[in-house]
Amino acid sequence: MIPFLNDHQVEAVLEAAWEHGARQAGYVLLRLPWEVKDLFKDWLERHYPLKAQHVMSRVRAMRGGRDNDPEFGSRMRGAGQLADLLAQRFRIACARLGYNAGQRNRALDTSQFKLPARAGQLSLF
Repeated sequence: MIPFLNDHQVEAVLEAAWEHGARQAGYVLLRLPWEVKDLFKDWLERHYPLKAQHVMSRVRAMRGGRDNDPEFGSRMRGAGQLADLLAQRFRIACARLGYNAGQRNRALDTSQFKLPARAGQLSLF
């Protein structure tokens, strides 16, 4: 999700995905690692010049004042009140539609797993 740019579409995207058969859903708050941050900022300035500063301000607010948060555990969801509100909004929409029901009780299917060979290139098939 990109705060103040596409977060208003969360419910509509979830509804459309449900109608097309999706039953599991998750999200990742915008991440701007070093390699992409300048590219994203340039894109934002070009396509949304009136929103660019506000979007980046909110991103930094959810990333401890930085463009990106590399910390495991917070880098995918963000931190702070706005990140908590986005997470709550996502959870409520998922619950209303029926997403992720029984997700924790599903058994892992390992029937297709093959032990890799000790040496040599792995096969794709």
